Parts: sequence; structure tokens; C-alpha cells
Amino acid sequence: MQTMNNFFASLEQHAQQQPQQLALISKQCEFNYAQLVEQVNLLAQWLTDHNIGRAGLWGENSCAWIIADLAARKAGTTLVPLPLFFSDAQLNHVITNTELGCLLTVGDARSIAPVARRSSTSHEGIFCDFLSNAGSVSKTADISKITFTSGTTGAPKGVCLSEAAISNVTNALIERIYSTPGADAEINRHFTLLPLSTLLENVAGVYVPLQLGKTIVVLAGVDTGLLGSSELSLPTLLRSLHHYNPNSLIVLPQILLGLVAASQQGFPLPAALKFIAVGGARTSSSLIQQARAIGLPVYEGYGLSECASVVSLNSPAANKIGSVGKPLAHVKINIEQGSIFVSGNTFSGYWGQAPQSKDAWLDTGDLGYLDDDGFLFITGRRKNLLISSFGRNISPEWVESELALCRSIAQCIVVGDAQPYCSAILVPASVQVTTEQITQEIARVNQGLPDYAHIKKFILASSPFTAANQLLTDNGRLRRNEIMAHYQRDITAIYATTPTADSSQQTGQHAGAIYDIL
Repeated sequence: MQTMNNFFASLEQHAQQQPQQLALISKQCEFNYAQLVEQVNLLAQWLTDHNIGRAGLWGENSCAWIIADLAARKAGTTLVPLPLFFSDAQLNHVITNTELGCLLTVGDARSIAPVARRSSTSHEGIFCDFLSNAGSVSKTADISKITFTSGTTGAPKGVCLSEAAISNVTNALIERIYSTPGADAEINRHFTLLPLSTLLENVAGVYVPLQLGKTIVVLAGVDTGLLGSSELSLPTLLRSLHHYNPNSLIVLPQILLGLVAASQQGFPLPAALKFIAVGGARTSSSLIQQARAIGLPVYEGYGLSECASVVSLNSPAANKIGSVGKPLAHVKINIEQGSIFVSGNTFSGYWGQAPQSKDAWLDTGDLGYLDDDGFLFITGRRKNLLISSFGRNISPEWVESELALCRSIAQCIVVGDAQPYCSAILVPASVQVTTEQITQEIARVNQGLPDYAHIKKFILASSPFTAANQLLTDNGRLRRNEIMAHYQRDITAIYATTPTADSSQQTGQHAGAIYDIL
């Protein structure tokens, strides 16, 4: 395919014209462009020789992960990146749903499925684990990557993406970011903070820099400070940023909040940073303004997996705080009754479902508008989906259905949109139930949920949700907006406090008191 050839032709050109230029830097190793191209070509040939047409990719952020990803892309292998922050049940769902017959396993990543045999590949530290489930290794026609987001339910859907869709976003991002005068000279080193299984980091943080001959810093989560999907150690992140002095970075709103707070307290970011993209969840205008006030070059964007990641992005040449930027050159946006529809680079369909027409308009489920200058503004979501400030998609109904299994809980509603964690408003099953019992049961529920869906705090409702008090519909469904409005002061208080061990030890029932799940 011509678009894929353009990407790898660029890599070959960099290897020939600047062979000693560093392509990848990690704590353990470095690869210049000549070495990177050699390793990618060898592994791509290995995949071809062993007829690996479809594979999962499992492991920590590392040079080896990137090499495996690039080799699969070059070999035409349909790749299914597996997020480290998924629960075992979700990982099993992805492997089973996509009928994976093998995993490209990086380093010493833990086993997540029964392995019939392990083969070494051309690259030390990348193994091909053939699974016992007798799945398929056949190529999926015209599908380069199947990406699974955190999902709106416990069983996330696989978004099928063509090589053309991925290349279109890569080229459009290059045009948007590097068209600013001086950007090519100033933005030369990117720090991969988000998991590489995240499509945004995979495309914008790997494909864009490599196509331009730039350098990528790739570290494991323990060295970046971002563990799981929502556990962040700011001191670790700041140490790594100052050690490697990157020029660009992709962050989530919650990470940006931490970086702004650190800078305001006298722990600034490296002056070398010239472009910080923020996305993955709604970002408040006030946070962007605070970041700009202390000199952080923050630019908000918007995207969806179904559009191969980025749809719109602010840039130094065209920026409007409060917006998510102008649409990229390859997409079109239409607003119908306040709902945002996108065309021009949509996905090929969900895995296991009917194919999607490449010319179809995608209903994003988001609400917003385009202003007179062409900037896109997001005003909300049409459905109940929560998006945490770490960018994870969470269906409240999913978590509520798990909490409903607790004997101590009669009713519950999960909250946490644009917040770092989920909380709940609960109605106890009886007056005899203690908050200690509720705390213990929620802790057990959390063990079966991915970390981004854990309930970290809860409050007790002042009274049951009923149709009489307008908090339930006539057929017994939660009236979410009404409940949120009724308990808005309590919800605000939940996220204004830091979890402490003391409050989880209370044993009575106190409506409005905040209880922690530690």
C-alpha cells in the first residue's frame, strides 16, 4: 500500500542519510536509525516466514514494543495491542473475541493466556507465544490494527483500522504540528508517557516522530511514574522529564493538573518542552489558562479510536483556549442538532460486526459546535458515558451492575466524569448495614474491575431513590441528571478531599459523610 510505503520509505531514508541519529532511547538501550530499520526488517521477515498474519502485542513500553509494532505493520500483520491496564477478564475477552492464535510478548511480561509453545524471534526480548486456544494467525484483510479502548462496558469493542486511516492521521498531525515556523528545529525529541497500546500515543508519539527522523524516549511505567491507567507519581515523572529533556509530550487532563500544581509549587518542567498535547478527556479552560500562565505550551485536541485517534488539534499557529482546535485536514465535521458527526477517516468497523463504509458519517456521541473561525468546541456527551480525567471510558451502568451484587447495597449511582476516579452515592440495604460492611464489599467488587473503574469513595443517600421523589423513572430507572443535581454539593465535596484511612473505619450510617475505599 502506498501510504505504508511512504512511512517505511521515510525510515529507510533516515537510515541512509542520518544512520547515527538516535531513533529510540530507553533506560536499557538505544537504537539509531540504521539499527532500528535493520531490526524492524529482520522481524518483519520473521513474521512473514512464519505466516504470522494476526497477533496480539503484549508488554511494557519499551524499544522492543515499538520494534514489534513497526515490524508487524511492515509485514502486513494485523496487530492487536493489549493494554496493560485491562483486567484479566478484559484481556481474555480481547484474546477470545479476536481469536488470537499468538502473542508477540515483549520482555518478561506476565503470562495472560495458556501458551502451547514459545518461539524466539529475530529480536532478543521479543517472543512469539503460540496460544493453546487454537486461535487463528491469519491476516484480516485490509485491517492493520485492531485497537480496544477501555470500553463503555466490561467487554470493550475492537475498532478495526486500515493502514490508510493510520497514515492519514500521521500525515495530518505532521502538517498541523510542524507547519509552524521553527517547529521542525525545536521539536526533535518526544517523551512517550502514555501506554503505547493507547492509539493516541502509538500514532502521535511514535509514527509522527519516526516519519520525521526525530528521537523517541520510551520508558516503562515505573520510570515515567504512570502505572496502570490512573496511578501517577509526579516526582518520578518530573525526574525523568528533566533527565531526558524532551521537546514534546502527550498528557491527559489529570496529568496536566499535576504538572501545573508542581510548577506552581516550584517544581517546573524542562524549558526544552515546546509542545504539550492534552486530550483523552474533557479539559477545563481554566486549567489550560493556568498552564499557559506559567509558560507551559499546552494545546488541547480531540479524537476517537473510530477515527484512528486525532480529529482536531490546537497548534501554535491556530489556537483558541476552550476549543479542541480546528479539524485536521483529512476529516470533515458536521453538527446535527448539537451532535458531532465526523467523516473522511472513519474506521473499517467493529471486530465481528458488519464493515463500515469509508465514506460514512460517524456519530461520535459527543455534543458541540463549530465557531465562525472553524474551531471545534465540545460541550458534553449525549449518553451516560463517563470519561475519567485519565482518559478512561467507563459505563456507570457496568460498575453499578457489579455493586448491585453487594448484599449491603440496595441502590447506587456511579459518578466521576472528568474526575480522577469513580465514586458512588449509595442506599444501604437496611438500617442495620454498617459502612464498614459496605466498604468491605466494594473493595471486593474493585478486585474484579480494572483499576480505572474502581470505586474510591462513596456517600450515603439521604433517602432511597424513588419515583415519588423524582429520582427514579416510573419503570425504575435512575434519573441521573436529577440525582446529580440533588447531590451536587456532596459530589463536589467528594472530589475536594483526599482519601484517608480514618474515614473508612467509621461503622455507623451518616448521610453526607464521605467514606474511602483504600
